[in-house]
Amino acid sequence: MSQSQSSAHPHPIKLADAQRRLKAIFIGSIGNLVEWYDFYAYTAFALYFAPQFFPSADPVVQQLNAATLFAAGFIVRPIGGWLFGHLADRYGRRLSLTLSVLMMCFGSLIIACTPTYSSIGFAAPALLALARIIEGLSLGGEYGASATYLTEIADPEHRGFYSSFQYVTLIGGQLTAILVLLLLQNVFLTHEQLLDWGWRIPFVIGALLAVIALFMRRHMEETESFQQAKGAGKIKRESSLRGLMRYPREVAIVVGLTAGGTAAFYTFTTYMQTFVRQTVGLPDITTTYVIAGSLIFASVLQPVYGLISDRIGRKPVLMFFGIAGTLLTVPILTLLEGTKSPWIAFLLICGAWLFTAGYTSINAVVKAELFPTAIRATGVAVPYALTVSIFGGTAPAIALYFKQQGHEQWFYYYLAGMIFISLLVYTTMRDTKRRSAIDRHE
Repeated sequence: MSQSQSSAHPHPIKLADAQRRLKAIFIGSIGNLVEWYDFYAYTAFALYFAPQFFPSADPVVQQLNAATLFAAGFIVRPIGGWLFGHLADRYGRRLSLTLSVLMMCFGSLIIACTPTYSSIGFAAPALLALARIIEGLSLGGEYGASATYLTEIADPEHRGFYSSFQYVTLIGGQLTAILVLLLLQNVFLTHEQLLDWGWRIPFVIGALLAVIALFMRRHMEETESFQQAKGAGKIKRESSLRGLMRYPREVAIVVGLTAGGTAAFYTFTTYMQTFVRQTVGLPDITTTYVIAGSLIFASVLQPVYGLISDRIGRKPVLMFFGIAGTLLTVPILTLLEGTKSPWIAFLLICGAWLFTAGYTSINAVVKAELFPTAIRATGVAVPYALTVSIFGGTAPAIALYFKQQGHEQWFYYYLAGMIFISLLVYTTMRDTKRRSAIDRHE
């Protein structure tokens, strides 16, 4: 073989390796998008189905009840994080991700088929709560397993970039739910039809998409980190929670760095649909356009911030979120409350995303880089899910409670305070890019 042929040989090997990683990341990300679409179709269509399950003359009370069930789905997420994290750490990331999307499919089907309050009374919201619990269990496992999978499958120089696609697809799931809402509002159904039966359509779509994602995930490759750990005998036959207790500092860091970020994320995604409609006072369709546009902007930011973290480290990006979020949250929400212009509302929400993306884009890789392979999925999932249950899923309900009490502005300060608490953690934690457990082959 000539020297030129020999020197050219590594290039196709590197290209094939990159293609393999990209294919795995694509499959993992698409499944993640479907899961989050299923979960957030509930929020996107809550304005339509809430009257069918929670009869009340006050629309704020209806939305508060719907938001309470939304929070209920988060209460069980730590259990899902433990269950699917244990499966991912014991039997592999692929199995955990496959089972989680199967469970999400089942939850969506329940919502699509549940009769209304007028037909079966209190059994209707009870079945809705059951569906949200099933979806919450699924999503609790999805986050930890997908964050671990995307981080482990990426090459070391681009972990921030590749893992950021977890939130690209997470937000993409929300955006897909919004786009389905737009199509039904503007093209296919009348307002009365949406209120009557059209709100069931997105949950049928979600169940069908979950079946497709399930088929795709059956062919996912397992990560090298897990295979190496399994081959070296590092996969221990012990309780995953007992193993997690050996890393109290890392668990505390996950809780601290997540608290403010998850409150901000669910404020500027989940709650914004209700806030722009009821507080700003924009029409239904206009509200949908504003939220959809802001989610597109947020999706674009994720890989950009992920790339930045690959260059300068994770800590500076988190610090930017903490400082800007603490200082700008109250002014942005105050201005948003006072505007009647959809363009100004859109720009203000995008302004909030400029700092919120500092958390969302890299929080998955930061958590994964804290824990060794044998406990990584559980370490990412359980403390994160517990924190999201307390501070993330409850954000819409807290905001609506303050609104009902006539003190909506109190929520603005609550959110800024939560971000400040996380900022204190960012200032004291190490930069996981420079001291990653993945690079140390733990």
